[in-house]
Amino acid sequence: MAAAAPTLEIEADLHRQGARFVIGCDEVGRGAIAGPVGVGMAVVSEIMPPIPERLRDSKLLSEKRRDELEPLTRDWALFSAVGLATADEVDRLGISACLGLAGKRALMSLHEAGVAIHDSVILLDGHFDWLSPALVNPLRVQTRTKADRDCASVSAASIVAKVHRDRIMIAEDTRIPGYGWSGNKGYGSAAHYEAIDRLGPSELHRHTWLKTQLEIAL
Repeated sequence: MAAAAPTLEIEADLHRQGARFVIGCDEVGRGAIAGPVGVGMAVVSEIMPPIPERLRDSKLLSEKRRDELEPLTRDWALFSAVGLATADEVDRLGISACLGLAGKRALMSLHEAGVAIHDSVILLDGHFDWLSPALVNPLRVQTRTKADRDCASVSAASIVAKVHRDRIMIAEDTRIPGYGWSGNKGYGSAAHYEAIDRLGPSELHRHTWLKTQLEIAL
């Protein structure tokens, strides 16, 4: 059965509660063993154009479909941004802190673009608020399970973030070849682990994660 199309019903309710903007927020690369973790954000207002046809959570779409939808999604959202935290930062700070750091960087980009983030509600996919601990000044953050599936602003954020990070990993496959990043995007496939055994870890790997995986294997 095909997944239901996301809507702006939740966002509309937040607008009725006084939000000037709703900022859909989703992460990408949390479970990868190489490359950055990213946080995408997409801004919607109370009155929006029609949602792009076939917009869905990025995980439900093929790479080809995501690439096709990404420019349409950026054009549809009032503003969008992607913040990143590097593999080295993940090693030094931990994944939850780096999700917050990447989200903070995305918010800074939106702020610099003119988005009134203090008059907005950030609609965060999932049940855990990893963003607020990274913020010096508190913002209105609302978590919602399956928001990436049900809420168009979060679906849009997921596509923007996924395509942005995938393109980084494809480019890194040329700079640091041998690990298959064009295909695995830094996730831990069997072929990826075989490449690490053969070549050793690269500067793009999350070294603490590889150590953890080795300890589990032993």
